[in-house]
Amino acid sequence: MLRDNIRALVAPPRLALYNWVYLLLVMAVVAGILTAAMVMQYVYRELPCPLCLLQRVALFGVCFGIMQNFRHGFSYRNTGYSLLFVIFLLIVATRQTLLDIYPRPGHAYIGSAIFGLHMPVWSIVIALALLTAYAVKLAVLGGDQHLRDYDAKSFPVVCGLANVLTFYVIALCLINLVSVIVQCGLGQCHTTGYRLLG
Repeated sequence: MLRDNIRALVAPPRLALYNWVYLLLVMAVVAGILTAAMVMQYVYRELPCPLCLLQRVALFGVCFGIMQNFRHGFSYRNTGYSLLFVIFLLIVATRQTLLDIYPRPGHAYIGSAIFGLHMPVWSIVIALALLTAYAVKLAVLGGDQHLRDYDAKSFPVVCGLANVLTFYVIALCLINLVSVIVQCGLGQCHTTGYRLLG
């Protein structure tokens, strides 16, 4: 009922614009989270643990699904990619939180807390927020036929911002890849230093 009322009030082009802006904002927020994680690593010298690195992979995967929607037109398959990576993020973050929930020698949380929460707990919050955002979007706006009728190229400003953000996320991904190789080499990752730097 609510969905039908919203559709009746908003013309399809404007509804499509809202959806594309929503996807752009989700990608911008995830890119901001990844940027913050890398700032913590390079500025505050808090090396990520292997599970932290997997959480970054999950966030890059969320962006990948959104980028595919902008690049090739809307598809539920691309949205499915993003949602699968959100679920992967939730699983990895929950595992790490449960492993570290009770302080044990040598198994304390990696890194400092932000607003009282460590990164694995934040990753759970982020994953739940992303799942909720997608669910609310589908419940309120319903099907996305209007996104097929009005692809991102129909809105040049949004499309241009998406292209800039896409290149930014790809650059972050490449920097992260090089960083992981330097940190881990070809062996097991550790949080005591960069393996290839001595």
